[in-house]
Amino acid sequence: MSTLTSADGTTIAYEQTGSGPAIIVVSNVAEDRTGVAGLVTALAKDFTVLSFDRRGRGASGDPQPYDPAREIDDISALIDVLGGSAALAGGSGACGLALDAASALGDKVSGLYLYEPPFIVDGSRPPVPADSVEHLEALVAAGQRGEASEYFMTQVVGVPAEYLPMMKEDPSWADMAAYAHTYAYDGRIWRGLQDGTPLPADRWTIDAPIAVAVGGDSEAFMRTGAEALAAILPNVTVLTLADHDHGAFWAAPEAVAEQARTFLLG
Repeated sequence: MSTLTSADGTTIAYEQTGSGPAIIVVSNVAEDRTGVAGLVTALAKDFTVLSFDRRGRGASGDPQPYDPAREIDDISALIDVLGGSAALAGGSGACGLALDAASALGDKVSGLYLYEPPFIVDGSRPPVPADSVEHLEALVAAGQRGEASEYFMTQVVGVPAEYLPMMKEDPSWADMAAYAHTYAYDGRIWRGLQDGTPLPADRWTIDAPIAVAVGGDSEAFMRTGAEALAAILPNVTVLTLADHDHGAFWAAPEAVAEQARTFLLG
């Protein structure tokens, strides 16, 4: 593990491995860099790969109040470590930060591979509650981290409540509760992108090539969202990862890495 000091003085922990063109793997909500370790290993066969602990996770700092713009500063500093240009890869909730960073950092981002950004742009599934960020913050402030995880999974992700007992038996549930404060962090990034209305046409300006991948076995709203992004940005290619669903970014790293490799390297 190495560390750098971001623009506001915050320590950001990261790891670098592999050789070749540079790529940064952005982790999802409620996980540190170890959550994407499988994909990092798979990509390192062809890329110089950097993974990092986002603010509030792992060995990185967590100054308050949280500001999504500071996460873009962190990615900018990490790209500098890699020589000033890198591609970004993210799955699910990480896609929002990756898009915001690519838009803000311009030529520093050479391309994006996004796996199933969970946009909700129509009535194909219920929107995320408008007060979800405030509700999650209140639960965490009250020390109800487990309850925050339950709320996030059922009201934001849309997991049926009857699945929660099984999820709580998995060791990952404790990690999710430990990072429950990050639900509201990512919720701030995703505001306006999951309320059942069209994506904002003026949020992103990105010229770099973008792959938006959707699992062949995933819910239909994922493809609808991918196609909505392609309708408002140039250079977007919608891909299908056959025989996989939303969990592939973590559970099938070799398949995801091969698709990202083909898109980014040709």
